[in-house]
Formats: sequence, C-alpha cells, structure tokens
Amino acid sequence: MRLAEIIELRPVPAAGLLATLTRRCPLSCAHCSTSSGPRGEDTPAGALRRFVGGFTPEDRPEVLMLTGGEPLLRPALVADLAALAAAAGTRTSVLSGMFFAADGRVPDRILRALRHVGHFSASVDVFHEREVPRAAVFRAMHRIRETGMDVSFHVTGTAADDTYLTDITAAIRGEFRDQAAVLVNHIRPVGRAAGWASARTVPLRDTTDEGPSSPGLTAPCAMAAWPTVAFDGSVTACCNQRVVDARPVPEHLRLGHVADDDWAAIRRRCQESPVLRSIRTAGVGSCTDCRALGGRPAALDAARRAGSRPAAGAMDALGARLQRDAGAATLLRRYGSDRYASLVLLGGPGTREVPG
Repeated sequence: MRLAEIIELRPVPAAGLLATLTRRCPLSCAHCSTSSGPRGEDTPAGALRRFVGGFTPEDRPEVLMLTGGEPLLRPALVADLAALAAAAGTRTSVLSGMFFAADGRVPDRILRALRHVGHFSASVDVFHEREVPRAAVFRAMHRIRETGMDVSFHVTGTAADDTYLTDITAAIRGEFRDQAAVLVNHIRPVGRAAGWASARTVPLRDTTDEGPSSPGLTAPCAMAAWPTVAFDGSVTACCNQRVVDARPVPEHLRLGHVADDDWAAIRRRCQESPVLRSIRTAGVGSCTDCRALGGRPAALDAARRAGSRPAAGAMDALGARLQRDAGAATLLRRYGSDRYASLVLLGGPGTREVPG
C-alpha cells in the first residue's frame, strides 16, 4: 500500500480512520504537535479492540492509520488492531518516531507488531535526528522494506526554503532509489512548538493552524472527512490537534466515543452530518472559525441548513471524488509543502516519474 494511495483517500468521508494509541513517547522533540513524552495518556485498549473488531467486509474504512505519541510503545495493541482490521479488508498504516532504531536494528517485537501492517512511515527531521541518527533510521527502514512492506518518510522543516529539507529529501531519494515516498510538512505553532514556531516559521499559506486557505478566503476542508480517535477514546471529525485535545470537543466536530459507539454509527455521523457536509464542500473560514462555530449560532444554523439541502449529499460525494481524482500531490499542495508535494508519488510498483 503506497502512501499516495492513502493520501488520495483523505478527502473521502469515512474512507479512513485515524487512531492515536498513546501520548507517550521516549523522544522529546521540540516541535512535537502532541506534546508527547515519557508520561501521558494511553487510549483505552479494550475499547479500541472492540471498535476495530466491529469492522465488517461490508462496512469498514479502507485505511486504519495508527499514530501517537509513539504507537509502537504498544506493539501488542498495534498487532491486534492491524489483524482485526485485515480480517475485514481494512489496510493499516503506522507512523513512528523510530525510537527503537538508535542502533539501526528492528527488534523482533516491532517486526511481529507490523506483521499485518501494509504501510510503515518514519518521522525524520532535525529534532528526531538529535535522538535517532539518520543512518540508523535508514538502516532500520531497509530492514522493514525487506519484509515486503511499502515504506515512506514524514519529514518536517521550518519552511519551504529550509536547507534541511533540501538535504534530507535528497538523502532519502538517493538511499532508497526513489522507492520510498516522502511527505513534507512545515512546523506549525501547536504542541511544544506553540511557543516558538510562529516566530521562526516563514508565514506561508500552509504553515499556520489557519488551514490551507489565505486569510478571509473560505475553501472546502478535506480534513473533516476521516474520524479521529483521540487519546481518551473520543472520536472527532477533524485531526487538527487543537480539536483532538479540546474538552469538551466542539459539538459539531464530535462523532462519539469508541467505548460507546461502533464503526457503523461513527461512519454514518461523519458522512451524514449536515454541518460536516457544509465544511467539506464549502468551508466555514479558517480552522479557528470552524472550532468556534458552536459559539456562533447563526453561522452554525446556516451551515446546518446548507448541508441539509436535497443535493448536499451528492455535492459532498462529488467534491470528494474530484479531490481524489486530482491526486495525492494536489492535496498536499494545499495541506503540506507545495514545493515538495510531488515526492508523495515515489515508492512501490508503478511509481510515477517525479521531477527533480
């Protein structure tokens, strides 16, 4: 399963499920969006197993993405969730900070956890490299590729002109001969970076928390398409870290809880919510505007009315299809780094030619 396949599904309502397994992480990267560290919440394991175990071949997400914190601090849970998902036909992807790879090896417990995983992605940036050397990460990723799994890298830099991004993307392409996709993002002022990133990041349109649009411009939001399981088991309609961490979750963005609801209920709420349809097809302004929608009754009511119109469901489906057909690189030009967006097309059989 290539990274581009996953990204292409991102605008499709309920085509994927994002699940955070823990806020714990052995690393202490200065830019961590979740402020993860040695201590933190573990998402309820029993509830997660029950929830994913409720997937069926007829009603399931296409992709289950496991993240954290560091999801591989819970290798048995990763293994169980991936196996349960696979039994229903859902493919699993794991994103790791590579804490286990400081010597370049991949412990057996990690390889066992990845047995049913279809895609593995490593976070690499200047902060991770201070704790896990680049050469060690590369060596470990080669070992994971030897199992037949497709791999990719999630790379973060301060801005498009960050020389680190030039260096690391060239190093990945050379080391893996363009057989590993690269998704490049810019640091955002959230989590541990909240106190410093805004001052050091070039204010490009895609580097702030205000979403992909320019200030004052309303645009459709693809990030309100996949349910996200937060650290306490709450399920939100948005992966924005401020939404994931907010308690209470803004009501229009709350889909339920893995301890109380099954996938069918979460999927139905995600796909059929009039407000979410409006957000996905027309937008409501910036991410800040969206989070505050519950405190603006007139705007909330307008979004609800627009999403309840007879053609709203068809428009939602059409918008998702058009974005999917436009491809992964087009989506990342809005939500990732425009300059490096085409690198998501690397990797795996049938890899398309990528410029530069």
